[in-house]
Amino acid sequence: MSHRPRSGLSAVSTALLAMSRHLEVRDVLKTIVASARELLDAEYAALGVPDDHGGFAQFVVDGVSDAQWKAIGPLPRQHGVLASMLRDARTERLADVRKDPRFGGWPSAHPELSDFLGLPIKDGDEIIGALFLANKRCPKTDDGCGFTETDEELLSILAQHAAIALTNARLYERSRELTIAEERSRLAHELHDAVSQKLFSLRLTAQAAAALVDRDPVRAKGELQQVAALAAEAADELRAAVVELRPAALDEDGLINTLRTQIQVLDRAHSARVTFDTCGTKALPAAQEEALLRVAQEALHNALRHSEADRVDVVLARRGQGAVLSVTDNGKGFEPRTVRRAGRHLGLVSIRDRASGVGGRLHVHSAPGKGTTIEMEVPGG
Repeated sequence: MSHRPRSGLSAVSTALLAMSRHLEVRDVLKTIVASARELLDAEYAALGVPDDHGGFAQFVVDGVSDAQWKAIGPLPRQHGVLASMLRDARTERLADVRKDPRFGGWPSAHPELSDFLGLPIKDGDEIIGALFLANKRCPKTDDGCGFTETDEELLSILAQHAAIALTNARLYERSRELTIAEERSRLAHELHDAVSQKLFSLRLTAQAAAALVDRDPVRAKGELQQVAALAAEAADELRAAVVELRPAALDEDGLINTLRTQIQVLDRAHSARVTFDTCGTKALPAAQEEALLRVAQEALHNALRHSEADRVDVVLARRGQGAVLSVTDNGKGFEPRTVRRAGRHLGLVSIRDRASGVGGRLHVHSAPGKGTTIEMEVPGG
C-alpha cells in the first residue's frame, strides 16, 4: 500500500471500479476497506457488518497484520463510537478518538488510534455496515493532523457505492444458494427415478431366479447374473449422485483440484473412461471458477447418462487472461440445429446462462454418431 495518497477523479474511479469487480460478499468487504484506506491515505481501515445480537457478523480490517489481528482477540462489540454510528446513522470525524467521552478503550494488542473518520453504510433506511478510518498519514504538528471535510465527502461517496456493491453481492450469494437448492432438488428427483427403476427391476429378477432355482438352474443362474448387473448399475447411480451432491471445495482446493477429484471418482463409478488434463491455467475470479465447475458437472452428467459414450475427456487450458474448458465424449451425438429439443434434453439452456452470467461464451459441437464437445471460455479477471 502506498504511503502517498491518490487524489482526484481517477483515484475515486479506481476505487469504485475495484468494488464493482467482485461478487462474493467477503471480497467486496475487503475491497471497500482497502480502497477507502488508500484513497484517504490512512494507516488503518475497518468495516463491520452488524449482527442481531449487539456484535458484528463480519469485521474486515486493512493495515493490521494477521498476527496482530489474532492477538487482538474476538470481534468487537457494538459499543462506543461504533455503536453511535450504527444507532444514530451519522458521520463521526474526531481529532482524537481517545478523548471522546464514548471511548471505552481497546485490547492491549490493538494498535493506537488517534484521528478518526467513520460513517454508516446504508441501503435505504437499513444500516448494513460501519466503515471507519484512523490515523491520517500527514506531518504531525502541535495543532494536530487529521481527516478533513474533503476526506469526509470522499468517504461518503465511497460509502454510497459500497452499499450498492455490498447489496449486489448479497443478492448474488442468495441467488447462488437458490441455484444450489434447485440443483440438489433435481439430483434428488433423478436419483429417486433412476435407482427406484433399478431396484424394481432387481426385485423382479430376483423373484424370477427364486422361482427357477429348482426346475431350471441354468436359467436361474442367468437371472442371478442379471441381479448382480442391476445392483452394480444402482450403485453407480448412487455414487454419481453423491459426487454431485457433495459441496465442491473450491475455496479450499481451487478449481483444478476440485475437478480432478470429482473426475477421478466418476471414472471409478462408471464403465466409461473419464480423463482430466490441464495446461497453464491460473486462479480465476470465484464466480467464473464456480460457473466452470457447474458446466463441467452438467456436461459430464449428460455424457455419462445419455450419450452412450465409452470415453469422456475433460480439458482445462489457459486462453489469454482467462481459461477454456472442454468436455468431449465419443457418444451418439445429436443434431445441434434441433436446439429446442436438445436444449430440453441436455440442459443447454442452463449452461449457456451460466456462461453468459460470468461474461463467458459457450460452444456446442455435435453430430449424430460423432460425439459431442461442450466448450466454455471465460475472460479471467
